[in-house]
Amino acid sequence: MTTRYEPLSLLNLLQRELERSGESGHGGPEPHSSAATAEWTPAVDIKEEIDCYRLLADLPGVSPDAIDVTMENGILTLRGERVTEARANREGYKRIERVYGSFYRRFSLPDTADAEGIAARYTNGVLEIVIPKKTARQPKKIVVVGES
Repeated sequence: MTTRYEPLSLLNLLQRELERSGESGHGGPEPHSSAATAEWTPAVDIKEEIDCYRLLADLPGVSPDAIDVTMENGILTLRGERVTEARANREGYKRIERVYGSFYRRFSLPDTADAEGIAARYTNGVLEIVIPKKTARQPKKIVVVGES
């Protein structure tokens, strides 16, 4: 019997285990609560730019009203649900690959992220979250006054 090696499925499994192990203690749901379970995991790209972090999540078929984005204690949480059409009769389908149900993702943000300025936009099935970076404080010049 041949075993197929699928590294991406192993990475997805590792990501889910890491998310579950880190859920308690961050103000999020407990590992065994219903909010911590997910039927599918959306693909996410994270890009660092000069003035912000940009997160793009593939959420085709998800209504913007069904997406919840929260930020607490340096943890950005995405959760929501893709609702399926009621199909009593699945005759004629040769293959069904689209997954329906809830999703749940968490991301630790760096200290440079400005939680107050986070903005989200949903376009063509892609959720874009822009997380601005805090402005760097400029060093203060202290004038040394000599004795007169």
